Amino acid sequence: MQQPQVHIYTDGAARGNPGPGGYGIVMEWVGKPYRKEFSKGYKHTTNNRMELMAVIEALKKLKKLGLEILIFTDSKYVVDSVEKKWVLGWEKKNFRDRKNADLWIEFLKEYRKHKVKFQWIKGHNNHPQNERCDALAVAASKEKRLLIDEGFQET
Repeated sequence: MQQPQVHIYTDGAARGNPGPGGYGIVMEWVGKPYRKEFSKGYKHTTNNRMELMAVIEALKKLKKLGLEILIFTDSKYVVDSVEKKWVLGWEKKNFRDRKNADLWIEFLKEYRKHKVKFQWIKGHNNHPQNERCDALAVAASKEKRLLIDEGFQET
């Protein structure tokens, strides 16, 4: 991977797991004073769904194709699933018996538009962008008007 053009920081939160949840995103363009923040809250979801949804929504925000992207997340679930290529094995089996299949299918669609690498960072470890994502996610989960997570299925 060349030098990344975009740094994306993501975090998800759920109070109750499942329960009200949200995600937070901070996007920074390398070498430019450009930074954007996004968040959304949902009525009933899980932490893993919010972690993955944050990544998907961040990738969807990118207007150009083929960008070099480095995504920082504190989610081992997301990092390991992608970097260890588990998600590609799940795809070959049509995501049979796999939680969050709807989001993984959507993720792969967006992921394949770019050159994406993931870097795991320890959560709640005073990393400024990660802390900001956490604050955005928690605040989103507490909003009065929460969205419905259409793909969430209670197990």
